[in-house]
Amino acid sequence: MTDNQSGRLVDTVSRRKFLASSGAMGAVAVAGCSETDSDDTGNGGSEDLSGEVRITGSSTVFPVSDAMAERFMDEYPHVNVTTDSTGSGGGFENHFCPGDSDINGASRPVKDEELSQCDENGVTPIEMQVAGDALTMAVSPENDWVDCMSYDEMAQIWGENGAEMWSDVNSDWPDEPFDLYGPDTTSGTYDWFSENVNGGGHTDQHEGTEDDNIILEALQQNPYAMGYFGFAYYAENEDRVKAVEVKENEGDDCVAPSLDAASEGDYPMARPLFIYPSEEALEREEVRTFVEFYIENTSADWIGSDVGYVPANDDLVQENLDKI
Repeated sequence: MTDNQSGRLVDTVSRRKFLASSGAMGAVAVAGCSETDSDDTGNGGSEDLSGEVRITGSSTVFPVSDAMAERFMDEYPHVNVTTDSTGSGGGFENHFCPGDSDINGASRPVKDEELSQCDENGVTPIEMQVAGDALTMAVSPENDWVDCMSYDEMAQIWGENGAEMWSDVNSDWPDEPFDLYGPDTTSGTYDWFSENVNGGGHTDQHEGTEDDNIILEALQQNPYAMGYFGFAYYAENEDRVKAVEVKENEGDDCVAPSLDAASEGDYPMARPLFIYPSEEALEREEVRTFVEFYIENTSADWIGSDVGYVPANDDLVQENLDKI
């Protein structure tokens, strides 16, 4: 299967591309200019439509998909939409490509080997960028020695054969071991962070989980703990953990994670988020109607205010609708 056949964007989806698409209009959408709230989508709701829609994949995309499912079922009460947080890679390998789910959320683009697995099973994924994230590195609220980190410092900690003690990275930091928490190896967030910050590798000396609440609890319990997750989880719990400002290079300014910083191109760890419905599932009316509802609402202001991600712009919404 070629990239074009799958609907996948041919070129690499870089942070700059994400900023050029979702970011610019994202700021407008966050400001409340949405025309596609669930109350005025024009879908009108239906007592006649029924069936099942199953979504698997990224824990980062999960809050968006779960909110979409709840709003859709309010309008279409006889359609049951389920959302399972399985990790981007776990969702592709174990559920979507085998044909057991209709849509897979992903916090990084689908991999070539995943496209091959889908092709072998007669599943054709269609790539749709639905929002933007400001991936957040966080520490304990008791941590008073770190306010900002460069990519190089994070790579020393999170890369392969990473540092074991805080003082190994900076002699002014405590002579105490790291306690690291992050996404599992099946996670798209793990893949994105490994590739874009660590230079390709990742320490195996961390506790991996698809449950971001485990990371949050660990950061509260140990002052020497560190973890990372999507901005939405930080935004919901900013009184429980401390977000670390980030700079890509040593001479750059430190930037705190925020939707404005991500949409304006100032935050280094801004990244696009995706859903992948299958072409075959879209032949079922309930799946097609749900995906149209999902895409039409990706520019809604509640994506920013309620979920904590940068909404899509109108051009991206239309680009996705044209793929259905």
